[in-house]
Amino acid sequence: MKSVLVTGGAGYIGSHTVLELQKQNIPVVVLDNLSTGHREAVQAPHFYEGDIADHQLVKDIVQKHRINAVIHFAAKSLVSESVQKPELYFRENTMKSCSFFENIIREGVRNIVFSSTAAVYGSAHHKPIKETDFLQPVNPYGESKLMLEKYLQWVGSVHDVKWTALRYFNAAGASLEGTIGEDHQPESHLIPLVLQTALGQRENISIYGDDYPTLDGTCIRDYIHVVDLAHAHILALHSIDEGSLKQNIYNVGTGFGHSVIDIIDTARRITKRGITRKIDGRREGDPPVLVADSHNLKKELGWKPQYSDLQTIIQSAWRWHLAHPNGYEKKQFV
Repeated sequence: MKSVLVTGGAGYIGSHTVLELQKQNIPVVVLDNLSTGHREAVQAPHFYEGDIADHQLVKDIVQKHRINAVIHFAAKSLVSESVQKPELYFRENTMKSCSFFENIIREGVRNIVFSSTAAVYGSAHHKPIKETDFLQPVNPYGESKLMLEKYLQWVGSVHDVKWTALRYFNAAGASLEGTIGEDHQPESHLIPLVLQTALGQRENISIYGDDYPTLDGTCIRDYIHVVDLAHAHILALHSIDEGSLKQNIYNVGTGFGHSVIDIIDTARRITKRGITRKIDGRREGDPPVLVADSHNLKKELGWKPQYSDLQTIIQSAWRWHLAHPNGYEKKQFV
């Protein structure tokens, strides 16, 4: 395998994937515009600050580093923001990515792993969700990703591109070494919000609805450790490189769900700190249960989650937050 270009490699999932690629001695080059990512998170020798829509920069990177595969993470990913600014999400996620794919294909790159999302399913009714289930995104973020899956299907067939899209559920946790973790501004993910409450940075954690048809009345989600998610991308990359895959789409999740209350109670046990919770009204579009069926990924690529039990997820995240209470801005111990 020649060098792999990771776009969005300074982001949460991208940076963990870069770290795991490094551990496997796979030459990696990172491209990120740092609009939401962090330069400190990139543990790779080759980093370029720039936009995926910069045709000349991308062309230069591909030629200089003899890129033959791309893992494409670069995207806007805030659901609420996508509803408020749909034009931003279709421009940044869809239009720029189409332009980027066209550019790298023109330069001879034929192997692509694409970071998709479970948001393509919308308010799914099946449990667990299969790749063949009906696709009906309920927000521009999910729609922008689905449009790219369709783009790759059509363009990939014409230009003989081998590609895999990974639709993952709730990424969580931090690197097992504690060197990199989750730092979003603003933060919207449940586990870091719960841990910020444990640190005293928030007065309480909001629970959006406690009257769902679940055991404790709160929403259930499928949490996948970010390192297991990184490994799924690398397995897809190897499978493409070996020629055993042409075009495929996989769910990435554990097949098990945890409620909001489960998360809070587990965080209390691990942090040994009080976490005050507040009940708010339901959020529009929040289904009671979202759990992945990852049978195909396990069967065809041999993927097996190793760190996605709730204890390991929250312990690794807590280790990161203790050492980085202000994210990458300042490292200290609390």
